[in-house]
Amino acid sequence: MEAMKAEIAVLCWEEGHVPKGLMQLESLAGNSTNPDSYPFPVHFCRIKGANVETVLENPSGEVLRRMIEESKRLIAGGVRAITTSCGFNAIFQRELASALQVPVFSSSLLQVPLVHRMISAERSVAVLTAKKSALRGEHLAAVGITKEMRVNVLGMEESPEWNKIFTAPEEPVDLGRIAKDTVAAVERGIAEYPETGAVVLECTDLPPFAQSIREAVGLPVFDFITLMGMTAASIGVARPYWGLAGR
Repeated sequence: MEAMKAEIAVLCWEEGHVPKGLMQLESLAGNSTNPDSYPFPVHFCRIKGANVETVLENPSGEVLRRMIEESKRLIAGGVRAITTSCGFNAIFQRELASALQVPVFSSSLLQVPLVHRMISAERSVAVLTAKKSALRGEHLAAVGITKEMRVNVLGMEESPEWNKIFTAPEEPVDLGRIAKDTVAAVERGIAEYPETGAVVLECTDLPPFAQSIREAVGLPVFDFITLMGMTAASIGVARPYWGLAGR
């Protein structure tokens, strides 16, 4: 998709640096890097050096610089909003937003403060992340999540199939097993935190399983796709269907 034909750009990991399991997940509608996830054109931009190590494990200032550089080029070509293909880019939210003159939504975690206010003060928000040990306080603070908010972070670490992404990146994964493990991870979290009032999926590879989670636990689930939809509507890319268009 040419940048001039799309008004939202997704900054993605460098080609050839994506684990095999993630490439399989990208084949599912709902994944951030699958064009079938969107009812409007989206431009995908590969960022040199962006990968598991430089984004998730050890956030790189050089990768951030390249993101800003590429984003400015895209904006000059007509892009009106910038996002990223990995929720751990939350750590770069402030720098990206400060450097760019269009809306920047680096991570679905940006929804947590909103969701926190949408539910009762006695209830909490469950955040399901790709790797709990890598999601630090800096990530949360960068998107406005404060210590006063009732947020419980859940991880996918108990899924051996999911962990192949990190431990055996050249091996394929069983997508059906991951789908079941994703639902199970949320169910365990709600069993531990029964006051949970909503779920936010940090990982942009998990939205394909969001509906299964909703059906299993009976709670609202927010993810990258819900954030993308809101932003797309805000800049007029996604048109309303309830008869108000053009008024």
